[in-house]
Parts: sequence; structure tokens; C-alpha cells
Amino acid sequence: MDEFEIEAVAEPELTDPVLVEGLPGVGHVGKLAAEHLVEERDGRLVRRVYSTHLPPQVSVDEGLTQLACAEVHAVETDGQDLLVLTGDHQAQDTVGHYGLAGAFLDLAEDLDAERVFALGGVPTGELIEEYDVIGAVNTADRRDPLEAAGVEFRDEEPAGGIVGVSGLLLGLGERRDLPAACLMGETSGYLVDPKSAQAVLETLQELLGFEVDFSSLESRAEEMEEVVGKIQEMQSQ
Repeated sequence: MDEFEIEAVAEPELTDPVLVEGLPGVGHVGKLAAEHLVEERDGRLVRRVYSTHLPPQVSVDEGLTQLACAEVHAVETDGQDLLVLTGDHQAQDTVGHYGLAGAFLDLAEDLDAERVFALGGVPTGELIEEYDVIGAVNTADRRDPLEAAGVEFRDEEPAGGIVGVSGLLLGLGERRDLPAACLMGETSGYLVDPKSAQAVLETLQELLGFEVDFSSLESRAEEMEEVVGKIQEMQSQ
């Protein structure tokens, strides 16, 4: 097996698609948002990306195994068509992060993606009620549309910058003249956060002109609120 391999599963017919990345990270915000898009909009698997820098394991579903990989699903919407990238893992080392981000940009260009949105979370260190979405862009002309959609740009935030694939898609995308933006939902950073994922998706759908049902995310948010309530009760005692 090569260090990085892209498997073509199907050839989508999309018009001016946008690559949307949501891999595991803070609060699993990006992963939740990406998986929700794929499930609610009946995404079709078109690419798998394998790497020796991913964890040495397989997932098991009803006894059937699948080597660790990232997946890209084609999602047709009533607005902008999407190539949604998600998976269960990020790379285990710096070389792997760079290599995977490069492979993701390669397939984006191969499938004629015109821009990139990376989705993730930014930790606040405390439980919150209102979920703001913080943005970053690799080209100055992308800032105004995001601000018009309610995205906030804050000085020196997120602290320490954007790590992992989400940050590299912006950095390496700039070197390829591929416009990219990162949408980061505020989250405590302690728990899986469906509410933050919904805030990020609501912003993305406004930017790209599609609609998605949030019922299942809202149900998961209610379950997490029960967990948080129990934690707060234990802390008060």
C-alpha cells in the first residue's frame, strides 16, 4: 500500500461543487455537521482516501470490516452541489496531516471543486447557551460574504491557530490559488456538541443556498443536554 491512496468509487456529475470537510476535532463539531449533511441529503460515496498515517485498524459493522480511511460523498442540493469529506480519524503525525490535506486538495481539483469549506469547533472552556460561528479565510475577498452570513472574525482567535487538516486546507489551498474558509462553532470542548454543529450548518446553508432538516441533530442535542444537566447536578453536590 502506498503512503497515500485515492480510490475512485464512483464518478459524480455535479455542477461547480464545493468541498466541505468535517473530520473529528473539538466537540466533533465538523464531523457531526458533515455526517448530518450526508445522511439528510442522501450523499453518494465517490472517493475513499487511505493512508499509512491513519491509525492501524479497521472498523467493523455487522462483522464486515473496512480499513481506516476518509470518505468523500457527492451531495446534490437545491443550491450549491457538495463534495462532503468525513471520516473517523485524522492523521497520527505531522507528515500525515500534510500528505492527507494534499490528497484531499488533489481530489477536490480532480472533481472540479471551485472552493473549500472546513468545518470545526473552537473551545470556550465553559458551557454556553448561544453558539457563535467564528471564521477564517485564506483570501481576503471571502471575508465579506461570511460576515454577511453572521460569521465573526476575532483578533487572535482561535488561540493557537487552526490545527490539523482544517487548517492545512486553508494554508495549502492558498498556495494552489484555491479559495478556502473555515467555519468554527463555539463549543465547551468537553462533550460532543450537536448544537454547535447545527450552528455551523445553518451558516453553511445560508452561504451555499441549500436546506437541510435538523430534527435528528436537535434530538441528539436534547440527549446531550440531559447529560450536561446531570454533570452540573453532580458538580453542585
